Amino acid sequence: MSSVKENLLKVRSQIPSGVELVAVSKFHPAEAIMECYEAGQRVFGESRVQELTEKVKALPPDIRWHFIGHLQTNKVRQLVGKPYLIESVDSERLLRLIDSESEKAGVVSRVLMQVHVAKEETKFGFYPEELLDFFARRGFESLKATHICGIMGMASNTDDEDRVREDFRRIAEIYRSIADDSTLGLRGFDTLSMGMSGDWRIAVGEGADMVRIGSAIFGERHY
Repeated sequence: MSSVKENLLKVRSQIPSGVELVAVSKFHPAEAIMECYEAGQRVFGESRVQELTEKVKALPPDIRWHFIGHLQTNKVRQLVGKPYLIESVDSERLLRLIDSESEKAGVVSRVLMQVHVAKEETKFGFYPEELLDFFARRGFESLKATHICGIMGMASNTDDEDRVREDFRRIAEIYRSIADDSTLGLRGFDTLSMGMSGDWRIAVGEGADMVRIGSAIFGERHY
């Protein structure tokens, strides 16, 4: 059975340069994270606020934590100031709350806007037209303590690779239509996070520059 370190090195050897690896450590113990850390990994993804805050306290301070789960509004205050990046801003209400709590805390939160193109209704995110409208009406201009760094999205949970590729292509098109719009005057809008253990190769092929990989590194989750 391969070690966590061996799995990490294998995954890293397959990911093209210029694509950032987020090692999804949710539900896995600090020992497993340290095994990756000692092999040079510094970016880890967590999906629960309490678990992230506990790991922030217990693990080295130079880890860049990404929050990748659905963020409930009543947990925003607990989270703000702890992750390097919140990847899962799935509504304008949540964005405004992150902004107000960040301003109160005296920090600037870096976020990705989550777009929903998958066929499952259970997934969260802005519908494409909602997100494009947010930028068209310059909804970002009133933010005081939040920096929008790009977009995150997930493909449909299916074995149909054509459907997965179509989903990633749509997410990438949305990202580019915003990033390439010089009239918006966006700065640092340069991240397209999509792709997980089972589909990251397709995501990279469609333009992802950040992938979130968990089970291929840590093995199956321990709930």
